[in-house]
Amino acid sequence: MTLKIGDKAPAFSAKDQDGKDVKLSDFKGKKLVLYFYPKDMTPGCTAEACDLRDNYNVLLKRGYEVLGVSTDTEKMHQKFIAKEKLPFRLLADPEKTVHDAYGTWVEKSMYGRKYMGTARVTFIINEAGVIEDLIEKVDTKNHTSQILKTNGASAAPAKKAATKKAAPAKKVVAAKKASPAKKTAAKKK
Repeated sequence: MTLKIGDKAPAFSAKDQDGKDVKLSDFKGKKLVLYFYPKDMTPGCTAEACDLRDNYNVLLKRGYEVLGVSTDTEKMHQKFIAKEKLPFRLLADPEKTVHDAYGTWVEKSMYGRKYMGTARVTFIINEAGVIEDLIEKVDTKNHTSQILKTNGASAAPAKKAATKKAAPAKKVVAAKKASPAKKTAAKKK
């Protein structure tokens, strides 16, 4: 990661899920949450996007716009947005030009194998286009809290609806039907 807090955010131009050009300059005078994530419809990326979706109004009230960036195609972004009902735009960066500008296309390692991939990083860009904060250790399920906490906001994001715990499963023995051996014996009579 070569960018740091206080640096001017690199200019970019990329297509969103609908093929519309999006530039950093479109957000002049606004605060921007620019988050980079590896891949649409994967567990961690879905959790992160859904946390931002669930708290989108909180972010808007604080003056933030949200923009996601991955190497996925426009078509893949359309599917992801439709499936998860995401209210914000996603930039398609298959050529990795935005990734390169922000230093988020990096060498990674998994099980001893090295490969290139997207670093999950969020840049908070202020109204003047300066990096106000960056989050390199993203908690995908609580990302909005990280954004608000690191940027001096005191109110917590919207709580997720409480989920009821499932009732314990009934005993398998009681739910089983007669075993095949007994069925065979019953047929012989």
